[in-house]
Amino acid sequence: MSARRQEVSIRVAAPPEAVWALVSDVTRIGELSPETFEARWIRGSTGPEVGAFFKGHVKRNGVGPTYWALCRVTECVPNEVFEFAVGTERTALTHWGYRLRPDAGGTEVTEYFRIEPSLPMRVYWTVLGPLRGRTNRRGMRTTLDRVKAVLES
Repeated sequence: MSARRQEVSIRVAAPPEAVWALVSDVTRIGELSPETFEARWIRGSTGPEVGAFFKGHVKRNGVGPTYWALCRVTECVPNEVFEFAVGTERTALTHWGYRLRPDAGGTEVTEYFRIEPSLPMRVYWTVLGPLRGRTNRRGMRTTLDRVKAVLES
């Protein structure tokens, strides 16, 4: 796996339907993410579907700066995958998502991200990639641990 594309997986003792309901409900992201502390559907979107928009309120690295990020759902297959692009109206900078796979009475949940290969993102990732990659992996592990705790409690 390249540095610009990374993933973390965990097994959750819950069916894919329950995992899907949690990870695709962006209004619950504050319960799960160490950086994005709230999100809401915007532009008439009310739930997960390809093309739906939401914005996430991010506190970078858990300490700042704080900003709103525009997100658009790019892949949405109930009980299998939920992915969204982060960036601008026209340009995706990164993609984040969850893949779900039934696993012996539970679900293997994989959270992943990939950086778009645009010149600005290649420069950013060359300079800050190793540090940001570690932060992203820690954040994904925290998020998945919290998904597990919510669904197994």
